[in-house]
Amino acid sequence: MRRSQAVGGHPVRQSHSCDRLVEAIGELVARLDLPQGTLDLLILKTLALEPQHGWGVSERIRQISGDVLQVQQGSLYPALHRLERRGWIRSNWGVSDNNRRAKYYELTRTGRKQLEEESRSWRTLSTAVDSILDMA
Repeated sequence: MRRSQAVGGHPVRQSHSCDRLVEAIGELVARLDLPQGTLDLLILKTLALEPQHGWGVSERIRQISGDVLQVQQGSLYPALHRLERRGWIRSNWGVSDNNRRAKYYELTRTGRKQLEEESRSWRTLSTAVDSILDMA
């Protein structure tokens, strides 16, 4: 019999099917909490590519992250409104691909500067954490 491992607090035997491992990893990912400000950074970066409606922002983050990051509406829309109040994004009503009225968000000049600053800070933090994790 093969040894067991734990993934997200769930025991996973190496002999289990790949589907069970994917399911256990999915449960772990669903519980990941992003550090403060990370969602703002992800939204700003997504909107730097092109204007998007809320669902489009969420889908782009999910797709680019390989389904690791799934932003729920309860987190996304308050973040979009917060970024708009700060002047980092602006919104306009338009028509979506499926011919529905939708609010589209785009980055402002101030938002681009904020994106650069937050990206620099994130990379500095990430490098420091990687250094600690890679200690022998």
